[in-house]
Amino acid sequence: MTTTTGRPAGRAKGPPRGPAKGRAGSKGPAKGRSGGAGRQLRAGPVTYAVLALFTAGSLFPLVWTAVTASRDNARLARTPPPFRFGDRLLTNLGTAWGEAHMGLALFNTVLVAGAVALGTVLFSTTAGFAFAKLRFRFRNVLLLTTVGTMMVPPQLSVVPLFMVIAELRWTNELQSVVLPTLVSAFGVFFMRQYLVEALPTELIEAARVDGASSLRVLWHVVFPVARPAMAVLGMLSFVQAWNDFFWPIIALTQENPTVQVALTGLGRGYVPDQAVIMAGALLGTLPLLLAFTLFGRQIVGGIMQGAVKG
Repeated sequence: MTTTTGRPAGRAKGPPRGPAKGRAGSKGPAKGRSGGAGRQLRAGPVTYAVLALFTAGSLFPLVWTAVTASRDNARLARTPPPFRFGDRLLTNLGTAWGEAHMGLALFNTVLVAGAVALGTVLFSTTAGFAFAKLRFRFRNVLLLTTVGTMMVPPQLSVVPLFMVIAELRWTNELQSVVLPTLVSAFGVFFMRQYLVEALPTELIEAARVDGASSLRVLWHVVFPVARPAMAVLGMLSFVQAWNDFFWPIIALTQENPTVQVALTGLGRGYVPDQAVIMAGALLGTLPLLLAFTLFGRQIVGGIMQGAVKG
């Protein structure tokens, strides 16, 4: 049945149909929704106030160390303590540099911390890859044993470790500080947990099909994927080795010290010179601040890259 105009009955004339707004395939994000694609959240005054408060709290110990290092011991003994910089900063820094052999201590600490960080990252990544993706007997038992060593206090291993170092005639040598800390249980567990999620098994199998050996898989597949976690572990290991005091004070002396050992020789006397001690602490802190200033952007970028990939 048709109408007089020739159109089929039951079909009304109207605008052509099109895609509904907000459906999949429509261009642009829907308006009025918070957290849409491409939308950036803006921080308010409360956020900036909280960040400023935490920044001030983080910088206060460093600023206080510098203020104390710029005064003399007599002024530090009076009440109230000084809150402004004095005129003895360079003098106290020079005294600390000479008394503690700070040049040799900084050089030794850079070598020790760099070697420990490099060894920890290399060995922990290799062991973490083995525990995460390889199949071998007693894998879970070995992993639990490795993690269980974190519960053993380091004071229990001091005597046997010192006996080994003395037998090897490594006392007062830097290798006595480096070798016992080249591998950490925390580093192995940290890299294992990261590689379980970040490294697809299919990627390893594809490399095996292409004829890659285990060493080539480790170098060309595992290390590029684990680079963000390796950067974090390297930074943590470097800072821990730089600030380590317990074992270096036993294995080393003031003749061949690290920074933390050298600081124990500052300000000696009936009345310890707190200004000189603070000046030495400032000298031992500045290299860490300089390293983070130079490489902080790369470290944070690696962390963010790993977060986006995850």
